[in-house]
Amino acid sequence: YRIGSSVEFDWCSVNALQTIRNQGYRGVMINYNPETVSTDYDMCDRLYFDELTFERVMDIHDLENPHGTVVSVGGQIPNNLALRLDQNKVNILGTKATSIDKAEDRHKFSSIVDALGIDQPKWKELTNFDEVDQFIEQVGFPVLVRPSYVLSGAAMNVCYNHEELRNFLGLAAEVSEKHPVVMSEFMQRCKEIEFDAVADNGEVIAYAISEHIEFAGVHSGDATIQFPPQKLYVETVRRVKKIAKKIAAALEITGPFNIQFLAKDNYIKVIECNLRASRSFPFVSKVLKINMIELATKAMLGLKPAAPRKSAFDLDYVGIKSSQFSFSRLQQADPVLGVDMHSTGEVGCLGDDFNEALLNSMLSVGYEIPKKIDITLEIISKDKRSVVGNVSLKDPKTGKPLTFEGVGFVRISDTEVDNPGGHWAEEHPELKGGWAMYCPDNVDNYDLYNEIIMPLVKNDDVKSIKVLTKLVKQGSISLPNPFFKK
Repeated sequence: YRIGSSVEFDWCSVNALQTIRNQGYRGVMINYNPETVSTDYDMCDRLYFDELTFERVMDIHDLENPHGTVVSVGGQIPNNLALRLDQNKVNILGTKATSIDKAEDRHKFSSIVDALGIDQPKWKELTNFDEVDQFIEQVGFPVLVRPSYVLSGAAMNVCYNHEELRNFLGLAAEVSEKHPVVMSEFMQRCKEIEFDAVADNGEVIAYAISEHIEFAGVHSGDATIQFPPQKLYVETVRRVKKIAKKIAAALEITGPFNIQFLAKDNYIKVIECNLRASRSFPFVSKVLKINMIELATKAMLGLKPAAPRKSAFDLDYVGIKSSQFSFSRLQQADPVLGVDMHSTGEVGCLGDDFNEALLNSMLSVGYEIPKKIDITLEIISKDKRSVVGNVSLKDPKTGKPLTFEGVGFVRISDTEVDNPGGHWAEEHPELKGGWAMYCPDNVDNYDLYNEIIMPLVKNDDVKSIKVLTKLVKQGSISLPNPFFKK
């Protein structure tokens, strides 16, 4: 455990210590963060206020000569030490260090997932820019990039075009065999599902399936999480459990673990598996009223804990975890959430239903319910397609509802300068050959339309054409224009 790690791991560490001491063992803690409960004088039998490095842990191990060492409740850093500790004859309690390595190593984990017949987003470890370009040709944009050496806090990023990709890779060290870049397909508009569980010798004995309210792509430490899930298909939940049990058996997991899934239209893909307690363990434990870390610690001690009754998982209330941010205290901070974590705190709240729980959690992290609501929408271009079909807008000048009547489609071409799509070709050369929406000159607020109705179809994307056709049939948009042809 260390400064910068989340307080969720402090909760996990404290509960593991209490369980160990309740079983008659002495509990020794290594932690140098004074802002934690686990450094209180009465929490453990001996506290080493020292750094979490391999050398210091080995020094303390040689001095204490413990029955075993727990690396799976303090976050990622102790988990990273597991293999070296095991090679130096340290008894790692719970999941074997070789299994932890299989989950952490992208190549090994991918091979296991493929062997089990489980789907995952396409990915590749790349060592030069030619390989990067070849991978982009194969999967297209956007992509998730994880360079080996980057500036602090910028370990991952989502790139939507070649310019963003080159700029981000410029932050990293040179792309080479020594410093490869892991690049994977970034799937948009997918649900992200968390599977937190405890296993004993590869058999899952307790689990919690929670659902991110935001689309996948927001770090789990920043995301708003609901548990039990409220908007997942029954078939999706069944498949998630089936896949998780396969992975737990293949890695012979004993102790806590977390698997992250992508779900879209009942198609499930595995993002990653962490053989340690996750940030959501305290939240789901408190909502379930089952201490998952106590179960996991008993399993790691070889006590064969009994699985909770199935009725314990039937809840008649909803829990929501909301994150707290400090953007207003930081100059020039970018408040847009992404794959790296920004939150500085979180709150978990309960409610009789989803809406009540969400409102309670939002109020608890400092939001206020406004008495008068004035909403200005600034829509990121990649989200405009869904906004056009789902949001009722009013013209701020006249107060009249905005409709999409008179909106037309034009081919984006730089050869037809009189064509309304000609200026798009000039401003957005990457969109040439696609389609753009435009509005006629008699609209009162042309600029507002122009801001909302950006190019929705790129490069004759058939799926986008279908979405637009559906909007036309629903009457959301009107196409009196002859340009809409395929």
